[in-house]
Amino acid sequence: MHELMVGRIGHPVVDSVHRVLVDRLWPRGIAKGTAPWDTWLKDVAPSSLLRQWYGHDPSRYAEFRQRYWGELDSRPPDASVHELLAIWEHEPVILLTVAKNLELSHVPILHDFLMVSRG
Repeated sequence: MHELMVGRIGHPVVDSVHRVLVDRLWPRGIAKGTAPWDTWLKDVAPSSLLRQWYGHDPSRYAEFRQRYWGELDSRPPDASVHELLAIWEHEPVILLTVAKNLELSHVPILHDFLMVSRG
């Protein structure tokens, strides 16, 4: 299996890595024709209800992690999670977000979920 990384939009990324935006909302100020990623998989992001409940409140992160993991785990087999796994099977992937605090975003949780799911 290839490397799986996490990062923020705007940080330098090696050209040989498949860049996947994993946010539900399209980032402000970025034109669709000039997007600095290869694929947008908005359906792997937390649901709008979960995202709004969490609100990037550090005191809610542990529960957010459990709830988001549950959402990922309950997705149907043809969902975006499986599309992401298929991309990763063929090339290195970086999961991108616009979140200011990467460590408290959904991206590390998605990374861990994919690592467990690849088996």
